[in-house]
Amino acid sequence: MHLPESQARLLAGEGGEAAAMAMRILVDMARVAGTREWVAIRSAHVDGCLLHGASGVAFAERLVAGAGQVRVPTTLNVGAMDLRRPDNVRLAGTQRDLAVRLMNAYVAMGCRPTWTCAPYQAGHRPAAGEDVAWAESNAVVFANSVLGARTNRYGDFMDICCALTGCAPRAGLHLPEQRRATTRVDATGLPDRLWRQEAVYPVLGAWLGRELGAEVAVIDGLPADIGEDRLKALGASAASTGAVALFHVAGVTPEAPTVADALGQRPPRRTVRLTLDMIHAARDAMSTTAGEQLDVVALGSPHFSEQEFDALLRALDGRRSRVPLYVCSGRHALAALERRGVLSDLEDAGVRLVADTCVVVTPVIEHAAGVLMTNSGKFAHYSPSLIGHEVVFGSLADCVESAVAGRVMRDASGWQ
Repeated sequence: MHLPESQARLLAGEGGEAAAMAMRILVDMARVAGTREWVAIRSAHVDGCLLHGASGVAFAERLVAGAGQVRVPTTLNVGAMDLRRPDNVRLAGTQRDLAVRLMNAYVAMGCRPTWTCAPYQAGHRPAAGEDVAWAESNAVVFANSVLGARTNRYGDFMDICCALTGCAPRAGLHLPEQRRATTRVDATGLPDRLWRQEAVYPVLGAWLGRELGAEVAVIDGLPADIGEDRLKALGASAASTGAVALFHVAGVTPEAPTVADALGQRPPRRTVRLTLDMIHAARDAMSTTAGEQLDVVALGSPHFSEQEFDALLRALDGRRSRVPLYVCSGRHALAALERRGVLSDLEDAGVRLVADTCVVVTPVIEHAAGVLMTNSGKFAHYSPSLIGHEVVFGSLADCVESAVAGRVMRDASGWQ
């Protein structure tokens, strides 16, 4: 394989043992991808800092021992500990020690201790057209679809290898021709009032992931003023139920000023016309149980933004939750709330704030089973298999009213 001079030097060991190992891994991955070409990346987002076992710790600490230092700005996804409030996490003994060692190892390599799955809302926002190497499925789809940066779905531990070398194989979504939409999703027939509901966006994402898998789609008919939190929810849900790494929203996302632009001026391979029945079916599939039983409410996957906290405070309106109400967020958002003096308002309402991690990747929730209610498509998808909770999906307002009442309450009027 022909390598640029700078990468050849890394492979030869001139940048240290860790960089050489990372380069060997990337060369093999480039062969798997069928490419001999490379892109220089501008940033990385690392998901490998989440504990999955001792082998991940051994890998990271070997990189540290080999003088590994990132060559581009690199943010860190959630870990398995809340370093801000360690008592939030019920890891103990060896597992707790391994989780902290792993997080420390990545910081030792020069990664920024952001500990969030929403680095794009913590000030780390690549520009449109920039090549980056991001991991964590929601961060990937947001970087591609909302910001217009270019990244593949980099997993553990490709993410840190790219960061240590400053490069990635030129393949997949780094190629302009791979970013063109091939499917048109026609949402123009759905009523405008539907799109005013925040809960419809994770539902649309869940449908998109199951319907398209890894296909690139352009969605036609969404509001031009759709906000980032709604795009975040759409993408996270699509990336969880499918392998979606990029979608276009006509008139909204950077590469889709028009449907024709998103399609690369080519006709779509297929057009899918969304109906209310399809949306209702996708919404209903996000709940695994019915009835009024409610044991816990969980919000913040992806991590809650400052604006979402404001909406939560308005919905609570001074009331207190009767069941555990967890909200996962990044320390950047909690710092902003602390500066504004509203953290105590949330805690007085019974909100349990979790930073640096989330409730489906490490033991936070007190009960090992029960019914969890959420407005997150990602929590809805992963909770049954990862933490053994049945799920009820609802809007943020539904979640708050249910938490305050201590039983499941949902308002279906906006879905008609």
